[in-house]
Amino acid sequence: MRKEDYKIKVLVTGGAGYIGSHMVRMLIEHKNSVVVLDDLSTGFQKSVLGANIVIGSLCDKEFLDSVFAANEFDVVMHFAGASLVSESVINPAKYYSNNLIGTINLLNALNKFEISNLVFSSSASVFGIPNYLPIDERHVQAPINPYGRSKSIIESILNDYSIAYGIRSVSLRYFNAAGASLDGKIGELHDPETHLIPLVLQAAKHDQEFIIFGDDYDTADGTCIRDYIHVLDICDAHLLSANYLISGGETCSYNLGNGNGYSTKQIVKVAEAVVRKKIKINIGPRRHGDPPVLISNSNKIKNDLAWVPKFFNIEDIINHAWAWEINSRF
Repeated sequence: MRKEDYKIKVLVTGGAGYIGSHMVRMLIEHKNSVVVLDDLSTGFQKSVLGANIVIGSLCDKEFLDSVFAANEFDVVMHFAGASLVSESVINPAKYYSNNLIGTINLLNALNKFEISNLVFSSSASVFGIPNYLPIDERHVQAPINPYGRSKSIIESILNDYSIAYGIRSVSLRYFNAAGASLDGKIGELHDPETHLIPLVLQAAKHDQEFIIFGDDYDTADGTCIRDYIHVLDICDAHLLSANYLISGGETCSYNLGNGNGYSTKQIVKVAEAVVRKKIKINIGPRRHGDPPVLISNSNKIKNDLAWVPKFFNIEDIINHAWAWEINSRF
């Protein structure tokens, strides 16, 4: 592809994963040139058919250098990394190795090849149990699991690299990503699946029992409350962040959520309305490392970058996830 045929050239690490694959599609739809870097340990090549994909690990420095030497990227969108809270508690070595070492290797490659723009996939897990709600960017970071700690440490590293090497970044702290593409062709797919909405919908699809992990939290119905944000709204925020950096924006962080909290039991009720059947539930023990309530204040990115979520209705989000679940799973 000639330079005059596209707007910007983007490297998307972890681009074959859930959020990354939606990002790749959106970037291509906006006439950008995209290279996907993924080791396919959790991603699926089928989700980025038609895209230019290089298969390898961020922990392989020689491979990483070869990717950068062959391309002139305007911006890097960094989604790659291990992301299961419960797994991080029992296997923290994986999270500190994959997430920290992989990101440091990536940043060193950016520095070596003089690329100064990075959009980082961070997480609401950096905050831990909130001191107040909704959570804004000024809230203290006190993660309660290795996954959240790895993201928090990376944000600190990004600030240091910005000061020392001029690598400017935007860290986007997602709350709970959900939903699927509007045509139902790509959606959420993990092995094993651990996210609430796909698990509820899979239980409905296969007439299985859905387990709620804990109903004794300090919430109205005893179950955890989360802020769900559509995957396409997350991708919009990445596009805006990339444009902000390319235009000379400084290193910063933003929270991404809808500002509305839904309990696990409320999600089950909405899912029942979407699938038009009763979902069998059972109550299991709490999962270690789960805060009772996480709700975002996303006013900063709305004010700074004019980001506006398009899909704030939880029923619409679950409808999109259900269309993917019943029609188009790989």
